Amino acid sequence: MLKLLQSNKSLLIISLIAVLTALFPLIHNERATMIVITHIFILAIFAMSYDLLLGYTGIVSFGHVMFFGIGAYSVAIVMQKLGPTIPSLLIAVLVGAVLSAIVSYFVGMLSLRLKSHYYAMLTLAFSGLFLVIAEKWRSLTKGNDGFTFSIPDLLKDRLTFYYVSFVVLILVFLMLRRFTMSPLGRVLQSIRENEQRSQSLGYEIIHYKVIASVVAGIAASISGALYVVTLRFVNTTVLSFDLNVDALLMTIIGGVGTLFGAILGAAIIELAHEQLTSLAKVHWIFERWIIFFGLLYILVVMLFPKGIVGTIRHWRDNRREKTSRERRG
Repeated sequence: MLKLLQSNKSLLIISLIAVLTALFPLIHNERATMIVITHIFILAIFAMSYDLLLGYTGIVSFGHVMFFGIGAYSVAIVMQKLGPTIPSLLIAVLVGAVLSAIVSYFVGMLSLRLKSHYYAMLTLAFSGLFLVIAEKWRSLTKGNDGFTFSIPDLLKDRLTFYYVSFVVLILVFLMLRRFTMSPLGRVLQSIRENEQRSQSLGYEIIHYKVIASVVAGIAASISGALYVVTLRFVNTTVLSFDLNVDALLMTIIGGVGTLFGAILGAAIIELAHEQLTSLAKVHWIFERWIIFFGLLYILVVMLFPKGIVGTIRHWRDNRREKTSRERRG
């Protein structure tokens, strides 16, 4: 009963935040602000997909960005070939999701049998392979120069795209939440806590890890698709290691294994990046904004060792346990 009440309370808070976010453009619709918040929505989807691996399955991946890039290039190439229509966009997103599912399945089957650090390095190698392909296959990707493409007129309006990205974020959050709370999700969490014990109970560890990898890859591809739609341009930066590091930082800062923490982490990282970049125009000392960014990360980790959401939950549980002991005493 207590867990049910806690879950309902969390859903109520999340629902309230969602309503306020939906109403925000009606109060403040400055173009620059809308763009930043839309980017937060998109990167939050990517961070949640990474959290499914790291937080719920215990998989550390240095190549998760390849699925982000697959989604991005799929949309850009298909839209360029078929034209800027809503059906072609839906086809492009579907193509990216299917390709990501196929790639994540084969990469998972090839590498998830390895120990965590070996797997992490192998995923980095696969990601580097996709980056090289994107750089060299210039007839299709235009290499590092990239290319622009047109999008449907409906999505050119920033307010419309704001709500589209927001709705997609909510849908992905609800689907991943349902996935993690399902019996399959519980098995993934048991694998994270004690892989050998889960295996001794008869679970095929590799199969469950591959399923998590496929689901995370599809979610990451959706994020990549939205990312290039808002830019209307794609190049090899969508496969850069920096994006993978950002996803890792978002997950750790927000709280590993919380999903909502990934959204919060995405907001903190994106807003910090935006503010520090703006300050660089004011004073030369902020031109080295990456140093201040690193200090911010260190500060958050010191104050919130389990991430912001994870630490708050830990404090809440300790307080309730203390109150319960006092009542019994």
